[in-house]
Amino acid sequence: MPNLQFHTPVMLREVLEHLDLRPGKIIVDATLGTAGHAEAILEQILPGGRLIGIDRDEESLGIARQRLSRFERACEFIHGNFVDIDSLLENLGIKKVDGILFDLGISSFQLDDRKRGFSFRNEGPLDMRMDRDSYVSAYDLINNLNEDELSTLLWNFGEERWHNRIARILVKERERQPIATTTQLADIVFRSIPSRYRNRHYRIHPATRTFQAVRIAVNRELEILETAIEKAIAVLKAKNRICVISFHSLEDRVIKFAFRKAHVDGLINIITPKPLVPTLAEIDGNPSSRSSKLRSAERI
Repeated sequence: MPNLQFHTPVMLREVLEHLDLRPGKIIVDATLGTAGHAEAILEQILPGGRLIGIDRDEESLGIARQRLSRFERACEFIHGNFVDIDSLLENLGIKKVDGILFDLGISSFQLDDRKRGFSFRNEGPLDMRMDRDSYVSAYDLINNLNEDELSTLLWNFGEERWHNRIARILVKERERQPIATTTQLADIVFRSIPSRYRNRHYRIHPATRTFQAVRIAVNRELEILETAIEKAIAVLKAKNRICVISFHSLEDRVIKFAFRKAHVDGLINIITPKPLVPTLAEIDGNPSSRSSKLRSAERI
């Protein structure tokens, strides 16, 4: 089992407070990951509580099982997509739950595994699939979409300023040889951006937005998010909470409008009119939390 002692779940204190946890509650962690939030949740819902952990990544589920082994009788581990939260719960004979958490960030465990192809910092195959049984990988998109499609993908899912230039050069480069690795893609993106902008105007690596865009497209992350939130609200008991942690503006926008629609429909009260952000102390101790935002709502 990998050493997880340094894994720090984002905005843990805020999550625990906003889920309003008590012993006996049934809580769904719809993005279980390596169980950082889940471990703390279980400590507050026992005795009598139950945690349902859902994740698309079987490797993360395996780590979560080991991490939560002492809570085994209080846990259910489900390999699945959170967009199917209603049917996954129905298969367990559960109609309503007492709280739901979505943590939409990619874990350091996934980023650090070069075989998964999520990071431009490590040489690895161009993959980026959360569920390794799914058919479409980053390689497929980068090497098969036409220039207009690539440009649209980079803008819609990454808000990349240089989307046209990057798409044009990607298509030109792949005519010579397929773009097969993370470092190949990162290098092409870097060279596509005008030299005067590469360092001075980028607080982040120039390939960050491209990698974000491709990962979102591969895993259909924005496409399924609104539906997942609607379904989650539907299976939430009255007077109980849903919390969603996002890591970029595109996700946060989907969540904001999904909550607003549910509020107008009389389904929820919004607890956080403005999203919560991590404290400076948390960012200092856990830099990966710096872009996170938490929104919560309560079922009416």
